[in-house]
Amino acid sequence: MAQTAIPYLFMRGGSSRGPYFNRADLPEDRDQLAQVLIAALGSGHPLNIDGIGGGAAVTTKVAMLSPSEDDWADVDYFFAQVSVEEQQVDFKPTCGNILSGVGPAAIDMGLVAPTGDVTEVRIRAVNTGAKVLARVQTPGGELTFDGETEIAGVPGTAAPIELSFMGVVGSSTGAFLPTGNLRDEIDGIEVTCMDVAMPLVIARAADFGLSGYESAAELDANREFFARMEAIRLEAGQRMGMGDVSKSVTPKFGLLAPAREGGTIATRYFMPWNTHPTMAVTGAQCLAACALTPGSVSDGLLERPTQSPANVTLEHPAGTIDVLVEFDSAEGFSLTSAGLLRTARKLAEGKLFIPERIWKG
Repeated sequence: MAQTAIPYLFMRGGSSRGPYFNRADLPEDRDQLAQVLIAALGSGHPLNIDGIGGGAAVTTKVAMLSPSEDDWADVDYFFAQVSVEEQQVDFKPTCGNILSGVGPAAIDMGLVAPTGDVTEVRIRAVNTGAKVLARVQTPGGELTFDGETEIAGVPGTAAPIELSFMGVVGSSTGAFLPTGNLRDEIDGIEVTCMDVAMPLVIARAADFGLSGYESAAELDANREFFARMEAIRLEAGQRMGMGDVSKSVTPKFGLLAPAREGGTIATRYFMPWNTHPTMAVTGAQCLAACALTPGSVSDGLLERPTQSPANVTLEHPAGTIDVLVEFDSAEGFSLTSAGLLRTARKLAEGKLFIPERIWKG
């Protein structure tokens, strides 16, 4: 069977993993692109046995890079979430964990030249328009993945990658509070619908009869909870102006509970049809913003920091993630920027192959 070869880097970005492509090596047509990515990842099988996906939502993610069309940015980052078992691709969201690898990948692909011991890569997230400054370790002008930084959900250590997110408020819906309310009640559950880096529907775990400290496996096994959560998410999507979100991974869903491991607040994040094993970078920013916002569903769950910048430590199933949030509380709550420390590692490079009947290249 004739096959088409496509150059790629295979990378871990944060606590996710997937192929990083040069956008020029893929079809322009969005429908054809989706079919290429489905074939490449092996979407449609729980093990992704006929592709390079890993049988989980965090390992069926794709980054596509190109020289930026924005005067501010160096590189455009186009993200795709490929479904594990359904042969479908969602181009609406972005992914902050995969974004962690964009700076190193851009340097490796020759899209950005290293400059000194630390190279700043200005990234535009095509899906949402968000702008991110990544500081990548390039000692002596050479890209390195070796370092002493640990992040929860990833074994070992690697070189630190500093991410500073700008313009994250209303990235998908155009509003900090897309429904216009700090709280909405849906199906008897109070939620805060918020859009900071990622649109989220956020509720208190206790309102679902949960502790908020359940493992990802325990939550995934609770199908009654998932059914109720999905019904609320669908209605919230309508109220947020996002239309029918039944086949979209956004808005995502988050749960809050009081911290019990020394953090600021305990969190659980959903992708949305299963539980994230750790925490999404974009989701972390939105949950941190909710924690800092008076009048949201976080009221009463934490001792809220009042000085900016505030370091918000989110507890999640595999540990913690810190989000440094700059905000203005002079007239209500206004978020300025959010920053995180992540790592990435190049795992492989070369060419992957898809059947030529899908795309001849």
